[in-house]
Amino acid sequence: MKKYNHTTYAILGILTTECKSGYAIKQLIDQSLNHFWKISYGQIYPTLKLIVEEELATVHISSQEGKPDRKEYHLTQKGKIVLKDWLEKPVEQIPVERNEILLKLFFGRHRSKENTLLHLEEYKRKLEERYETYSRIEQMISTNKHDKEDARYWLFTLDYGKRITMAAIEWCDETMEQFLKGGN
Repeated sequence: MKKYNHTTYAILGILTTECKSGYAIKQLIDQSLNHFWKISYGQIYPTLKLIVEEELATVHISSQEGKPDRKEYHLTQKGKIVLKDWLEKPVEQIPVERNEILLKLFFGRHRSKENTLLHLEEYKRKLEERYETYSRIEQMISTNKHDKEDARYWLFTLDYGKRITMAAIEWCDETMEQFLKGGN
């Protein structure tokens, strides 16, 4: 079976939800997937075109008064099989994080102590904002989407994000404490 890139699999997965148009797909990415999987707006439509060309989905065009035609994408049986096959395969690699604060900290002896502390405090503040965002999303899913078949899986991924974020907040606290004890 042909191997596709992760963006293709992500969009096939999105098509199993209520999101059927390019716009709705982008909204779901921005509100959910973007916290752990980046897909740019410029990747969506070429990927949808490929999915249709590969007969993994069909496209239905409907007219809208005063607006451009609406394209809705629906998985074919082949698309469902390709998605299921990919989902069943083991994870190939642990993700590698690109983290600017870690890169700057790695070379931190070349800047002021005050600047290092400032960056760590700012990073912690942003993490706390992220954690609050995750908590709001969790509340929204638990309150408004709890009856959806996918809700428990959404909550699993959200829990991962919350735990990773909390660990990073704790890391900030510990790093700042150690940094202040250490002199330079």
